[in-house]
Amino acid sequence: MEQFATEEQQVEAIKRFWKDNGTAIILGAVLGLGGLWGWRYYSDSQLEAKAQASVEYQQAVETLQSDGGLSNVEQFISNHGDSGYASIARFMKVSKLVENNELEQAASTLQEVMSSTDDNNLKTLAGIQLARIQLEQSDNDKALATLEGLSNNAFGSLIAEVKGDVLAAQGKLDDARMAYTKALKDDASNQLVKMKLDNLAVATGS
Repeated sequence: MEQFATEEQQVEAIKRFWKDNGTAIILGAVLGLGGLWGWRYYSDSQLEAKAQASVEYQQAVETLQSDGGLSNVEQFISNHGDSGYASIARFMKVSKLVENNELEQAASTLQEVMSSTDDNNLKTLAGIQLARIQLEQSDNDKALATLEGLSNNAFGSLIAEVKGDVLAAQGKLDDARMAYTKALKDDASNQLVKMKLDNLAVATGS
């Protein structure tokens, strides 16, 4: 069970997660949206709008990568708030905000993703990351409420793992063990969850 003694350590933990998983999250978002775009964009005008959004999205990404500025990304989101690209742009914005230790804004942006998309995979990914940030901010009740509002079998193991983290932080070690056990049942290869279960056993002497 990973514990954090200082706020700096908590922030570094979130940074490590985004460094290790940010690309996969964004790629997963792209793949998940591909099916939607396959049938949604069928008329010439819609195809043209999609192409324009794609160009503007690429420009925003290039600006973010070159100078780290969020203004172009935020402008893109404002112009294309209902598009799939906007959801992906918001994930990129979150990654940068976490890097800058701006956790409140990162949490707010993830809430925007959850409220603006109809794609359950995107909503679930945003909810999981929101719960992680709420946990690091010691908003444990909010984190649990966020996780309880998610329903997606594809991410069941990850939801259960983060729930276990929150319960462990609350000192509810038996409940945390149950959550980790569920996470491991859904993904038996998850070595991190196995380690957390082992640490719980040491902490409780069982």
